[in-house]
Amino acid sequence: MVPTPKNKSTIIVGIAGASGSGKSLLAKTIANELGHQDVVVIPEDAYYRDLGHLPFEQRAEQNFDHPNAFEHSLLCEHLEQLMKGESIDMPIYDHNTHSRLQESKKTESHRVIVLEGILLLVDSWLRDLLDIKIYIDTPLDVCLMRRIERDMVERSRSLSSVLLQYEKSVRPMFLQFVKPSKQHADLLVPHGGRNRIAIEMIKTTLKEMI
Repeated sequence: MVPTPKNKSTIIVGIAGASGSGKSLLAKTIANELGHQDVVVIPEDAYYRDLGHLPFEQRAEQNFDHPNAFEHSLLCEHLEQLMKGESIDMPIYDHNTHSRLQESKKTESHRVIVLEGILLLVDSWLRDLLDIKIYIDTPLDVCLMRRIERDMVERSRSLSSVLLQYEKSVRPMFLQFVKPSKQHADLLVPHGGRNRIAIEMIKTTLKEMI
């Protein structure tokens, strides 16, 4: 069962899982079906550390699946601001250049904040801010196929570069950090972001709070 969050003005839901597991789809589905007037989605990817000071070749060689690749301290600070009813300037990250854009996205506080990202359940400070912790448990072969399609279509990457990164860092970091983090989840969701039973359970819990 999905836990019932404590009575508070802002509910924070964290959706974790492997790259390509369906986190973004689940987050967007919750926001679309509950209504964007109550729900805002924040991607963990927005908080990748800015590598703009490095030559592009060095940026491309970084391990983007290690916890150190993210500025979780800034994400936690922004969440605490949103919980106080304040707005934030959320970073905008460009995956093609591995750097943050100069502009940011003004984000207002909402009743429900849905975070989605691979390492949300790894950081204890971040975990403590989450009212509902969800882990999407999708087979790795399915995740890899989705990642190949996404990176080649949306990020103009070659198949060889996608597979090299997967072998070098994505899979090892999944086994070291992402997979073990599911022990912290309140709800394990199989079959990715189209699991209607899980979606309805999550929506029912959130509707009771808002």
